[in-house]
Amino acid sequence: MISSRYNPNQRVTVAVDCVIFGFDSEKLKLLLFKRKIDPFKGSWSLIGELIDNDVSLEDSANQILYKLSGLDNVYLRQLKTYGAVERDPLERVISVVYYSLIRIDEFNLKSTESHDAHWFDFEEIPELILDHGQMVKDAIRRLRLRARNRPIGFELLPEFFTLPQLQTLYESIYNTEFDSRNFRKKILSLGILNKTEKKDKSSSRKGAFLYQFKEKSLDNSSMNNGDFDKIREVIQF
Repeated sequence: MISSRYNPNQRVTVAVDCVIFGFDSEKLKLLLFKRKIDPFKGSWSLIGELIDNDVSLEDSANQILYKLSGLDNVYLRQLKTYGAVERDPLERVISVVYYSLIRIDEFNLKSTESHDAHWFDFEEIPELILDHGQMVKDAIRRLRLRARNRPIGFELLPEFFTLPQLQTLYESIYNTEFDSRNFRKKILSLGILNKTEKKDKSSSRKGAFLYQFKEKSLDNSSMNNGDFDKIREVIQF
């Protein structure tokens, strides 16, 4: 039987933690922070905060990202709620975790330094406090599932990019290598890219054509199940 009364003696604190992924044109990275206060002072953790009574969960997560990056409208999705009774040694804390995607070149470097933050390659992620390590594992798993169903690359790439750069992004997400010819053929078959007349000549005199995502492909509601199946075909390994 469910009680009809609230328990005035129950004390539960709610926090928001953010798993922030960034791409630097070569590797996908994770932003971590060195704790400045006890407990766990000097240890690595995700960034988070206890929510205020008059702020929603999503607004709190957006505020965290804005303080760090100075950017609005950052890609943000709720991941999961972590509520083990003993997860925090100080008090009962329920953490609602969000994950976000951001281009590292757009990130506020001074803000990162002031927070004693550092971008880590996936294979170099240090031991994290509490259950933050599990949060990161769950976020990576969710990111990989999401990438199978949505063209999330536009969140991590500049407006104009080469096909090798797009391939590098997906290889970084899945920690595997794709056959270049096969990847190019399948990714172009999706119909989500526009080929421009611009070229990137940073790696060769001939240069590589630059592409951009079509506007309609940025709207998930415009994609049907057939499109999703095609994306899954591109990254099969």
